[in-house]
Amino acid sequence: MADAIAPGALTITFLGTGTSVGVPMVGCDCAVCHSEDPRDRRFRSSILATTPEAQWVVDTGPDFRSQCLRVGLRALDAVLLTHAHTDHVAGFDDLRRFTVGAEEELPVHASPDCLAAVRRMFEFAFNGENRYPGYFKPAPRPFDGPFHLGATLVTPLPVSHGKVETHGFLFSRGGRKLAAYVPDLKIAPPATVAALAGVEVLIVDALRFTAHPTHMSFDEALAFSREVGAARTWFTHFQCQVSHAEAEENLPGDVRLAYDGLVLVLPLI
Repeated sequence: MADAIAPGALTITFLGTGTSVGVPMVGCDCAVCHSEDPRDRRFRSSILATTPEAQWVVDTGPDFRSQCLRVGLRALDAVLLTHAHTDHVAGFDDLRRFTVGAEEELPVHASPDCLAAVRRMFEFAFNGENRYPGYFKPAPRPFDGPFHLGATLVTPLPVSHGKVETHGFLFSRGGRKLAAYVPDLKIAPPATVAALAGVEVLIVDALRFTAHPTHMSFDEALAFSREVGAARTWFTHFQCQVSHAEAEENLPGDVRLAYDGLVLVLPLI
C-alpha cells in the first residue's frame, strides 16, 4: 500500500540532488562544501514518486538508507534504475527492508544491460538461494518500452551519458505528460526530445556551470529545457561548484534548483 503524501496527486520527493561524490565532498575546502545553507548539502541523486495507487523510487545510491530514514519511507511498490553506475545503485541491498517476508518480492525495472550489471554486483540477491525473511528479493522487470505503475504510464527515455546509455523516465496519466526525471544526461536523441515535448515538469541533469564530457552544464540544461518546451524545470545532480542561493538568482523564473527534501505536488485533476 503506497504512503499517500498528497491524495489525488503525483508527488515527487527529492531524496538526493548531488553528483557521484556528494556534497560536501571528502577533502574539499570550497565555500559550498562548508556552506551553512542546508540546500548545499546533497546526497547522491534519487527521487521518490507517489501516486494514489503506487509508490516507487528511482535509483538507490550509496546514501539510500539515510535517504529512507530521513523521509520515513516504509513501503515501496517498485524500483526504477537509470543505469548501473555506483552512485545510482550502491545502496541496492538496502531495499531488503521492503521485502521482509520470505515470499515478498519487489519489482526492479531497468534496461536489460543495467539489470545484467546489477546482477553481477549483487549476485547474492538474484541467485534464489537467500529467500529468507529480511533478505532482499528482487523481481527483475527488464523494459523495452513503456509500462504501467498503477495508473501511471512510465516511458523509459534513452539518453547518452558519455560512453554509457542511461535512461530517464517520463510519468504520464490520462495523456498528460506530468513529469520527467533525467538525472545523467549529455546528449538526448531526437526520439527522446520528441517524447518530452510539452512536459509539465522536467527534472534534468545540470552538473555545473562549465562544460563536462558526460553531464550537461547549466547552459546546456537550460537549452534542453527550451528545446522540449517544459512548463517548469528543476535542475539536479549538482557538484560543489554550485551554490544554491547564488546559482538560482541567475535563472529564469520557470527554472529552479532542486534540493534534498524538496517535494513537488502535481495535482492529477
